[in-house]
Amino acid sequence: MNDRATFTRMDQSTAQDWALIAGEFRPYSQQLPDRILAHLKLLDGDYGGFPIDRYSHCLQTATLALRDGRDEEYVVCALLHDIGDTLGCYNHPDIAAAILKPFVSEDNLWMVQNHGIFQGYNFFHHLGMNRDMRDMFKGHACYARTEEFIALYDNPAFDAKAETLPIGEFEPMLRRVFAQPRNTIYKAVLEEAGDAV
Repeated sequence: MNDRATFTRMDQSTAQDWALIAGEFRPYSQQLPDRILAHLKLLDGDYGGFPIDRYSHCLQTATLALRDGRDEEYVVCALLHDIGDTLGCYNHPDIAAAILKPFVSEDNLWMVQNHGIFQGYNFFHHLGMNRDMRDMFKGHACYARTEEFIALYDNPAFDAKAETLPIGEFEPMLRRVFAQPRNTIYKAVLEEAGDAV
């Protein structure tokens, strides 16, 4: 059994407690890609009425982005854009964005964070909603990028006959993207520990 900190209140913690906690953090954080892959796999077989299951949709979206020559970070964003479906029925883009935030560019983060509203252009009117809701972002630097993500990759990725690469094609990319955070409140601590940020 691992040693544990002894405090019962955070304000009573000591440097020794945090040395123990920090020692556990590195191996735990290195397992993040495994936990992400396991959570993504929860979408396998989850159709929710769609023509293909949510897992296949994520794989197909990433396949389209990869085949179009997008960089690894973009492809990983395409792969994970709907990972929040299991926990965020009403805000799945927020869940995906929260997972990606420490590891991706501001442009890719904004794209994932807002993709649900942009995809809404294709179906909101069938639900009595405003399909032009995305227009509230007109003039934003990432508007065209997000509109293109939907048009080229997210929107057409519901085709049971389309090429859908297996997760093994994307796993190395995901591991590289999640190998090192670049945007975290713990940046100074990681740099001091010798972890390049």
